[in-house]
Amino acid sequence: MRTSHFLGFGIEMLLFPTLADARPTPSYAVAGTIAGPDGGWDYTSVDPVTRQVYVARADSVTIADLATARVRSVGSTAKSHAVVPIPDQHLLLVTSGRDDSVRLIDPATGVEKAKIAVGKDPDAALYDAAKHRAVVINAKDGTVSLIDVAAARVVGTIALKPGLEFAQLGKDGTLYVNNEDASEIETANLATATAGVPIALPGCTEPSGLAYDATTALLISACANGKAAVVDAGKHKLVKLLDIGLGADAAILDAARRLAFVPCGQSGVLTEIALDANGGPAVVANIPTEPGARTGAVDPRDGTLYLPTARLAAPVGSQKRGVPLPGSFHIIVVRPHAA
Repeated sequence: MRTSHFLGFGIEMLLFPTLADARPTPSYAVAGTIAGPDGGWDYTSVDPVTRQVYVARADSVTIADLATARVRSVGSTAKSHAVVPIPDQHLLLVTSGRDDSVRLIDPATGVEKAKIAVGKDPDAALYDAAKHRAVVINAKDGTVSLIDVAAARVVGTIALKPGLEFAQLGKDGTLYVNNEDASEIETANLATATAGVPIALPGCTEPSGLAYDATTALLISACANGKAAVVDAGKHKLVKLLDIGLGADAAILDAARRLAFVPCGQSGVLTEIALDANGGPAVVANIPTEPGARTGAVDPRDGTLYLPTARLAAPVGSQKRGVPLPGSFHIIVVRPHAA
């Protein structure tokens, strides 16, 4: 995942007319923030059962307990990219990019149960509960590590291409992985541990975040050039490009509410996409958030979104981006309400 931070100013909400659909689209607004410790951040996940929000940080995992409002950090990593709850093992799987490892951490105690060597720069990860197997995307060497979580060991490796980003698992067992460098979606058959035919994304540069809707078998890929690519996974074909904000680094699916969201850190907005609009997925709103809010996750119970960010200093000298200001890290809480 790209770790760039962005400077900018608040942007007024841009509401697009709701299309003539069978159900009304909820509207959303920032409802508050959750303060956390200093440092960078990357992917976020929500466990709706335990009501925990997990944020991958530079050297640990930050946990926000939604019931008690307690915030704490656990583990010790080398540039965390992703944190994935493993419910049946009561563990967190955390990718550690700078030392090419995956950590298995007890979220209750913070104790590291295992450290597993994987490919170069492990970034995104997901858990296939049916197979009790984790899938780890190694960005720089272009491989996928298949991990038996219970045994804490790699049981297979799939060679794709360097430049890998976020991944999703299709309902037929196909793995889909964004490739930032090639501007395409790589595919793989997990059953045979073999690479498949990539899906070209013309008009989409540096795709990062990726969502998959099992109902329609559509993929939504967040692109660096202010576009979201909608792809028919079954046909391996780009369907349309949607206009979104800039600085996107995630795509978030809320299947229950038939919505997808793309947090756009440079523009400081959260683009809302109606999945079942007439003519296919369509942008219905750009919800003001904050500059730097480029990743996030949704609580499927109530549709609340959690987006980590911080206030950012202006770049100094040769710096390409501003750094987070001390004491300013927080998680933005975005809640839906009836239209």
